[in-house]
Amino acid sequence: MYRTHTCGELNISHAEQRVTLAGWVQRIRELSGMTFIDLRDRYGITQLVFTESGNAGLYREAGRLGREYVIQAEGVVCERSSKNPKIATGDIEIMAERFTILSSALTPPFTIEDDTDGGDELRMKYRYLDLRRNAVRRNLELRHRMAQEIRRYLNDEHFLEVETPVLIKSTPEGARDFVVPSRLNAGMFYALPQSPQTFKQILMVAGFDRYFQIVKCFRDEDLRADRQPEFTQIDCEMSFVTQDDVLQLFEGMIKHLFRTLRGVTFDKAFPRMSFDEAVNEYGADKPDLRFGMKIVEITASTKGNGFSVFDNAEYVGAICAPGCAAYTRKQTDELTAFVKRPQIGAQGLIYVKFNADGSMQSSVDKFFTSDQLKTWGKALNADTGDLLLIMAGQRKKTQRQLGDLRLEMGDRCGLRRKDVFAPLWVVDFPLFEWDEETQRFYAMHHPFTSPKPEDIPNFESHPERIRANAYDCVVNGVELGGGSIRIHNEQLQQTMFRTLGLTPEQAETQFGFLMHAFRYGAPPHGGIAFGFDRLAAMFAGLDSIRDVIAFPKNNAGRDVMIDSPSPIADEQLKELGLDRAKPCQRAITPDS
Repeated sequence: MYRTHTCGELNISHAEQRVTLAGWVQRIRELSGMTFIDLRDRYGITQLVFTESGNAGLYREAGRLGREYVIQAEGVVCERSSKNPKIATGDIEIMAERFTILSSALTPPFTIEDDTDGGDELRMKYRYLDLRRNAVRRNLELRHRMAQEIRRYLNDEHFLEVETPVLIKSTPEGARDFVVPSRLNAGMFYALPQSPQTFKQILMVAGFDRYFQIVKCFRDEDLRADRQPEFTQIDCEMSFVTQDDVLQLFEGMIKHLFRTLRGVTFDKAFPRMSFDEAVNEYGADKPDLRFGMKIVEITASTKGNGFSVFDNAEYVGAICAPGCAAYTRKQTDELTAFVKRPQIGAQGLIYVKFNADGSMQSSVDKFFTSDQLKTWGKALNADTGDLLLIMAGQRKKTQRQLGDLRLEMGDRCGLRRKDVFAPLWVVDFPLFEWDEETQRFYAMHHPFTSPKPEDIPNFESHPERIRANAYDCVVNGVELGGGSIRIHNEQLQQTMFRTLGLTPEQAETQFGFLMHAFRYGAPPHGGIAFGFDRLAAMFAGLDSIRDVIAFPKNNAGRDVMIDSPSPIADEQLKELGLDRAKPCQRAITPDS
């Protein structure tokens, strides 16, 4: 055996025992004829002691060791005279009697510590070293525990875990597909699945009743903190269920995960909020309910005073930042610069201060009287010491901008604590969204989402008024999962395709296999998919999903450790019947 114990399990009860450990040299300290080596493995750290007086030859040999050497060491467990309460093995140390170098190591390009000195790109290039750090290891251990708890919960609810294909057919709806050329079928391509949507519906037609899968999915889209080109979903589908059935069961799963992984208990049912309410009051369909600061429309009370920004605006809205009236000119200028960033795209920002001495101050007080400013304050329940922040423009765009500003103020006011969790369900989404550029409707979720039965008559006259039987699970402003009750009727599905601008021939080419399956008896069914990586990041208290993925891509979609994507040989291209294209010159930046 290479070891009798791990580096994290020895304690004072093992005193006087002879043990063998194996692991990596974390650090080396020299002190008056003694060498102390911290030996690390996945389970912890144990201190080894080499003394010049005890064994001079072994002491000199220990001096040859370097950081990250892999060694095997044998010795006797002794009680430490100077204990270290910060580690589980801090009461003991090993008086080393012999050791063997199993593998030497170059000096690592950054320190293998929780607070490392390595930048993101350097750590991703040497990801095998970064994974040795406790902080990263703990994230992957949490990810493992989460997967086990999900499987345990869903198994108890009679779900079957079924694998679905990775090489599938391209169906150009939603994000871009990653495509894979077929050697055996020249000129033909597979696509990597953006989700197993059609396959899980077919499993319901096949009578499997309750399906789930912790599955890898792929989307060719620009990256950000909560996106990777390949990501993991908890994909689920159920037959003979209503929306309430799905929400109740999977609310239970989320509560189970919070309880077992974070020790957080939710005693009440998650609140439900309509899409319209979320957008009108929070500026987003994924509201952060950890704090108030709701958006309030004040359009009617801002017109007719000669201020063209308001007079020409379709919509004027505001938020009230409590206790922020003391903001300086520099701070309000910073907020104006924030909303003018290209990612937000506002033209400017109006403020009204309700000062502690009872006075008011505003960037538009030459256009509006004190009574008018007080009217705005009353609409937002502003109190002494509060700050109104006002924006104007096209309704949907301005609401989104106010939503971004609201989150920024939540951060500035310390209202978005990571140890507080505010879950909810967002429901009653629009079934379609209109795109001005292409002059057509797109499915807000996907083309298999069922409309509300009472809204079906609007297909012919007002598709924009149709509400979807869809739902999102949101926690702290993060969309953790979403799903819908599906269309299981071929005629209704054909109506959906027609409204989306698909000809019968296009619908048959892309989705004919699903339509054919429906003809053989399709049960009412619905489901949901949760972002496994997003859940793991939330439980770990992190902002980026990259930190809970073993081998993530960078912001340009590259794996810098293995240097991928990369060119392939001309022989491979020839086998696939492909010509080599010129490299793309598009510059991808972290803000893309």
